[in-house]
Amino acid sequence: MKDRYKFIGPAYDFLSSIYGGESIHNCKRAMLDTEHVKPGDKILIAGVGHGKDAIKAAELGADVTVVDLSETMLRKFKEAVDKHPDNLDIRQIHSDILKFEEFEQYDMVIANFFLNVFSEEMMLEILRHLMKCAKPKANVVIGDFEYPSGNIINRTLQKAYWYGAVSIFWVVANNAMHNIYNYPEIMKELGLTIKDKKQFRFLGLNCYWSIMGQKQA
Repeated sequence: MKDRYKFIGPAYDFLSSIYGGESIHNCKRAMLDTEHVKPGDKILIAGVGHGKDAIKAAELGADVTVVDLSETMLRKFKEAVDKHPDNLDIRQIHSDILKFEEFEQYDMVIANFFLNVFSEEMMLEILRHLMKCAKPKANVVIGDFEYPSGNIINRTLQKAYWYGAVSIFWVVANNAMHNIYNYPEIMKELGLTIKDKKQFRFLGLNCYWSIMGQKQA
């Protein structure tokens, strides 16, 4: 399994802060609160990154599983967990998410800044797979770049902001180059009911959003 984040992985958190301030981190944790997460809930996080969302879920008492193909990202995540003042028990799995088949086991499935790594065809395949891991009536959460909206100037700036980020990761990690995905529409097309949506601004623009969809019973 090739680790595409071997070189950029150690700087991932720093780059996120530079490119989005606290907006990216806040977006990742947007749906992780006592309203949506109860002690004992099983939560699956695909593509953990440096794992601030996973740590937040564990702090709320959830039973957290993270899956990542990058050994580098998992190692950085483990370092963050080991530094945490509490003894957090988070299951870490080094695997391709499509080979992870714990179907209908999770109360919440999270894909934060993960699906944008892939081409549209692969993204849809992975999202369908993640939905299989969610229990009936479970929540599926996606945090990512927001689909352009507003006047032509805002839309142009949002697209430029996205293409700056995707170009960097296309060069250094061989991620797919594609347009911004309209996640709420995609989620609805796949049968999820949109329950909540939160937006996060940076540089005066709505750059990020977190969308929560509910799987059918």
